[in-house]
Amino acid sequence: MNDPQKLSLSFRAILAFFATILLIGIGSPLLADDTAERIEILPTDIKLSSLRETMQLLVTAYHAGDQLRDATRDVTFTSTNEEVIKIQGTEVFAVGNGSADIIVKLAALEQSIPVTVTGVETADSVSFQHEVLPTLTRLKCNSGACHGSPSGKGGFRLSLAAYDIVLDRLSLIRESQGRRANILDPGRSLMLLKPTMTIPHGGGLRLMKNNHSYRVLRNWIKEGCKVDPEDSPECVKLELLPHSGRLLKRPHDAQQLLVLAHFSDGSIRDVTKLTRFDSSDEAVATVSANGLVAGIDRGNVAITARFLVHLESCQLIFVKDVEGFAWNNPSEANYIDTHVHSKLQQLQFLASDLCTEDEFLRRVYFDTIGILPTVEEAETYLADSSPDKRSQLIDTLLERPEYSRFWALRWSDLLRLKKSLMTDRGVFKFYEWIVTSLRDDMPLSEFAVQLLTARGSTFENPAANYYRALKDMNECTEATSQLFLGARLQCAKCHNHPFERWTQDNYYGISAFFNRVQRKDGARAGEMVVWMAREGDVTQPRTGQKMKPWLPAKGDVEVDGNQDRRDMFAEWLTAPDNPFFCRVAVNRIWAHTMGRGIVEPVDDFRDSNPPSNAELLDALANDFREGNFQQKHILRVILNSHTYQRSSRTTEFNQDDSKYFSHARRRLLGAEQLLDAICHLTGVPESFAGLPEGTRATQLPSPPGHEFLDVFGQPQRTTTCACERTSESNLSQAIQLFNGKLIHGKLTSEQNRFRKLIEAEKSDEEVIRHLYLAGFSRPPQSGELEAAKNHIQSKEDRVAAFEDICWAMINTNEFLHQH
Repeated sequence: MNDPQKLSLSFRAILAFFATILLIGIGSPLLADDTAERIEILPTDIKLSSLRETMQLLVTAYHAGDQLRDATRDVTFTSTNEEVIKIQGTEVFAVGNGSADIIVKLAALEQSIPVTVTGVETADSVSFQHEVLPTLTRLKCNSGACHGSPSGKGGFRLSLAAYDIVLDRLSLIRESQGRRANILDPGRSLMLLKPTMTIPHGGGLRLMKNNHSYRVLRNWIKEGCKVDPEDSPECVKLELLPHSGRLLKRPHDAQQLLVLAHFSDGSIRDVTKLTRFDSSDEAVATVSANGLVAGIDRGNVAITARFLVHLESCQLIFVKDVEGFAWNNPSEANYIDTHVHSKLQQLQFLASDLCTEDEFLRRVYFDTIGILPTVEEAETYLADSSPDKRSQLIDTLLERPEYSRFWALRWSDLLRLKKSLMTDRGVFKFYEWIVTSLRDDMPLSEFAVQLLTARGSTFENPAANYYRALKDMNECTEATSQLFLGARLQCAKCHNHPFERWTQDNYYGISAFFNRVQRKDGARAGEMVVWMAREGDVTQPRTGQKMKPWLPAKGDVEVDGNQDRRDMFAEWLTAPDNPFFCRVAVNRIWAHTMGRGIVEPVDDFRDSNPPSNAELLDALANDFREGNFQQKHILRVILNSHTYQRSSRTTEFNQDDSKYFSHARRRLLGAEQLLDAICHLTGVPESFAGLPEGTRATQLPSPPGHEFLDVFGQPQRTTTCACERTSESNLSQAIQLFNGKLIHGKLTSEQNRFRKLIEAEKSDEEVIRHLYLAGFSRPPQSGELEAAKNHIQSKEDRVAAFEDICWAMINTNEFLHQH
């Protein structure tokens, strides 16, 4: 069945295409050509070395007020010597050896760029590595859903995104008795007949006979399916133009891209028509096969360009005027608000007002210590008239003992604290070590170092349990990268990552830091000892090469033979200039408090998944670094910001914003928070086997196998991915809330809150007010109070009436959600 959302997205892409065509045809109604102050042409100097080489041109028009637009299709191009070069559309083609200029005109503006052509007399064969394989990637023939899957499709297997040239040569040339590439009759080759749908093809129409990709494949077959000589120059760098940061305002929201491949012999070639392009958010902008970007809506987007193993991205910002929008200069508490407001003003969103005092009270308790305030705490806070009472409350909560245990819950998820992995004693030791680290505000850099370099008994050195949960080299590599680098490397274990720069070599280069970690049983029951072997190398399974330890942005590193390699990795990870550690750390903290990361998912940092506000992320990371990597410091900054304290109620000027933080984000309480909230409202605590009475769900060291917690998304801690904790609603949750035995048991308990209040001879109004303060951190509104009193009066059984009221409160969105 077709996915309606995908159909809708495709429809938007079609609209974008026609909008771009119209824009090209009618020009700009806002920035006319005769208002341009200057033009910029890329490349600035062109060298073509064969008749087959071409060069895509880019022209940018600059107008007053730093406004710019892509004028590539608005200018006129003229060759000063058509015996050397000719221009078709926006591309330069070689004709003969020599020199010429390209004259570029936009209204009264004129500029020229030099072109040199050589080598037209030399036959230039199609390159298997640098043309055929990129073409197959561009057509998605070697994607994971097609012939790039581990088992291939229809008996035809290619390496994913062309990472294994040897396999691809065999598959294309040798297999299927030469029918895939028919040298005697190229047009009858299966690799041309199927994607053009000349004969049935499970992958559908992928290729048209009149386009560049078809010509590349056909000419390669016609020339005898040659492979590149061993001394052929290699592509060493990819350049994507224009550079990141360009702002495009409707109707000037089309942008042509240019991709240049830099080779080891110093040559530079235009590979735009050999590149696969992808948009990080097609609801914001789409990109055509030839690199023409078309804006759809407001927002940031990353356009990624892949050529062989090389991947580059270009960050673009799309804006449009919103009718009635006027920036209102909201107040700012700190630099967070400055960066958020800058982005909102740029995209023409308005921030919601600040939340009410009761909303802030409930919100900050949940986000900081995981539980609701007591009735007395709520009454005291709401009665306080101090202008700085929010800041005072934040400081108080960060020092409460519940803070360290609630945040230990978050880290316990990521570090996979689980009895089946560590034993009861191991879990308890590890959990208390995490709690102590958070209570003492240990710098997160030191926390990471102690985890990564841990050795010895898992009882005497609890941090060594990190390597008990991670059973082998591969788990250590993947978990460490996801935790501290925000990189999901699982794909790179078997092949180059299809959506990121990570290669299979990178995976095993990082693995070389962890392959010598050894584990053995200790002398005591349930104890494990972590130790380091003195020798041992990692072998890349595809190439058989022994891998040196490798670090991102540094490359291969030499480690002294007697040194624990993990020490070098931990030192690099926590160094002040590390580009990953601080950004990943603050993004996790931000996501916990704001309901969404600046990078989302929080542990998926890559070029093709850009931050929604890069300046904000960098500012937080810098502050975190300068604040000695301490979580309480960065939490205090976030919680005191007006951005955090915004209302979740949207307006007509921000209701479409889902990722730029113009308003608070409503979200279902975590499983443990919700259970504790129900226990708090009803006054009936939950008991957990093997743990002291009074232990809250938000203080559990290990998942207890509790039905309510399981239904509401408590993770089983089988992976390091934050995605294992789910907040999606489902039918089982509705059943638990409507008639589940847990809630029923607490509502009918003789020891619950409202029964005790009734026994104390409190009036209906006093009991109702008490329940509202307990569950919502606010007194009831007049209409709510009146409705509750009427319900009680309509019932013969007063206790049963309060059961109804308490049950109804639990089932409201206000109770179930963080807001």
